[in-house]
Amino acid sequence: MDIVTLLAFAAVSFVGIATPGPTVLLALTNGSRYGTRRAIAGMLGAVLSDFVLIGAVAIGLGALLAASEFWFSVLKYLGAAYLAFLGIMMLRSKGTIETAAKVESAGGAGSTFAIGLKSFMVAVTNPKGYLFFSAFLPQFIDPALPQPTQYAVLALIFASIDFVIMFGYAVFGSQAVRLLKNSGAMWLDRISGGALLALAGSLAFYRRATT
Repeated sequence: MDIVTLLAFAAVSFVGIATPGPTVLLALTNGSRYGTRRAIAGMLGAVLSDFVLIGAVAIGLGALLAASEFWFSVLKYLGAAYLAFLGIMMLRSKGTIETAAKVESAGGAGSTFAIGLKSFMVAVTNPKGYLFFSAFLPQFIDPALPQPTQYAVLALIFASIDFVIMFGYAVFGSQAVRLLKNSGAMWLDRISGGALLALAGSLAFYRRATT
């Protein structure tokens, strides 16, 4: 893999990640509700999912989902249900800005573990991610070189870009809500919740490309 290939991969990845998806929307709402520092837990969960998805593709799981209608549908409906659940919870939110002390004492959905798990689960239950990486990554893999090393390098690049972009969305969310107070947090939750429901619907009706 040469530097030109890696730069091309980074550029395409940046465009794809910057387009708002479920984990980016969660980074935005986590930043608005809990602040940038606590939103990092969600970013780390999403980054971990990047390594899981790319690792799964490297060992052939993406090809399995592309070939199996049953397993593709199972993962698809699980992912859609989870996105819909998160969307509904955001629509029902009262827009309360949680302090770190209040969140840790209460635990639950605002705990560090829960924030990270939420972003992780959103990504790993989305079969479109596996199919995307299955089609995308091989274009940057040199078959003459050891593939595990190449997949590891691409995973590091993708995860790094993913983290930086999510961090930017989290900062934007935290700054926006600081200006708008609780009403701003509520509306950010409403917008993100509606977007997650729309993504859940598109995932539920998504079909594999057939040849």
